[in-house]
Amino acid sequence: MLTVLVRNVDDTFLNSELTFPIKKNGDLDFEFMKHIIADLESERIEKIEQYLSKNGLSNYELTKEEKIAVDGFENIIWGEYKMGNIFERIKTKKLPYKAKDLPNKPTGKYILPCLTSSFNNQGLNYYSPREGSTILKDVISIPSNSDVYRAYFQSNDFTVLSDAYAIQWILDDTKLLPNQYLFTVQCINKVTDLSIYSYKNKLGGWNVVKTKNIQLPNKNDKPDYELMGILTSAIKKLVIKDVVLYVEKKKKELNKQTENTNA
Repeated sequence: MLTVLVRNVDDTFLNSELTFPIKKNGDLDFEFMKHIIADLESERIEKIEQYLSKNGLSNYELTKEEKIAVDGFENIIWGEYKMGNIFERIKTKKLPYKAKDLPNKPTGKYILPCLTSSFNNQGLNYYSPREGSTILKDVISIPSNSDVYRAYFQSNDFTVLSDAYAIQWILDDTKLLPNQYLFTVQCINKVTDLSIYSYKNKLGGWNVVKTKNIQLPNKNDKPDYELMGILTSAIKKLVIKDVVLYVEKKKKELNKQTENTNA
């Protein structure tokens, strides 16, 4: 996006010319503009609705188990776990590319998102070929050389390019579900995503992070996997509720406009 410094703002904008659709008689065509806006709104609402449905976020009503988990949050028993005992760093092939030489959007055979130390777009700002890459999915990524040491759950295919790495759960030979991974991400960020760390005062890579302790809900001296999943599901519903209600409201409004137009 090009940013332009504008001086004499009043003169500049007051003398700017705008183009509007007009009728044959020269009047502004407000009806046409209204239809265009309605079409754009309908298209955006449809995309949001498809995303919510695809990701299982259309239902915002809490289940009985979710209500109990949310209401009992203050009474959770927490256990402390060393990162290196519950996660392991995943070995990946070194890619023969530099970030500056890669496209920042899918192009041709360059379609695999690459992880770097950036915190924009969860660190996935470049694309490489799938061939010869270590393709990862459903794991956690962490930068090792950054201004911000924020962990993310990566639910789609990606590979590691530079200044970052991926970790996966190893405790109890348990395969974490996405919601459980999302819960652990927030627990990790409590000890890595801190203002004391910066590009000058680096946190470091896995050799440092694996010595950090995080807190997780505890049950029988083990992580309470079920509670982690239930709480995450409940939080997602609570956060997305306003969006779902907005989509439902706009759909009714747009349908009513269409009915009035066709009447």
